[in-house]
Order: sequence, then structure tokens, then C-alpha cells
Amino acid sequence: MATETFRASRWTKGNHLFTTVIEVTEAAVIRRKRSWFTVNEISIHLSKVASVRIDTGLFWADILVESTGGSDPLASHGHRKADARRIKELIEAAQSRGMR
Repeated sequence: MATETFRASRWTKGNHLFTTVIEVTEAAVIRRKRSWFTVNEISIHLSKVASVRIDTGLFWADILVESTGGSDPLASHGHRKADARRIKELIEAAQSRGMR
């Protein structure tokens, strides 16, 4: 599986200058949020993902990826609805491949 990258819209709150980026790799889902001098990065291994929740609005979708370890969930807002669905599909497909 190739790495896929999804960027939040610049039109949403908190994403005007530096957009939030979600990457889904073979091993993990990663969220990167930049600011002026730092990068906040959260990653969850795909085998540790407990659930993926998508909350859709009129234009944009919010994504919440919760882990089985009980740590802070990976949350991101301002993504296109199709991108949010694709992120969920990739995570679920990777998990089903790992269970075989």
C-alpha cells in the first residue's frame, strides 16, 4: 500500500496559514499540524486503531481516530468529505489485511 496524504482546507478554522495533514501509511496513521516554529505530530499504529469517526457538515468533515491504548485520539477538522471517507477506507482495509 502506498502512502496517501490528505490536507485540510485553508478555509477552515485553524488551517489558514498552516494546514493539517493526515498521512495513511502501511503501518500507521499520522497527523501533522504546523505552527510558526513547531510541528505537532501524532501517530497511531494501524493495529492499535479502535475506531474511526467522521462528522460531516455542510462542506467539510471532522475526523476522529481513537486508539485502543486509551491515549489522546487523533482529531482533525476541515477535510473534504471524500477525503475523510477515503481515510476511513484505508484504515479499515489495512486492519482487515492484518487480521488474516
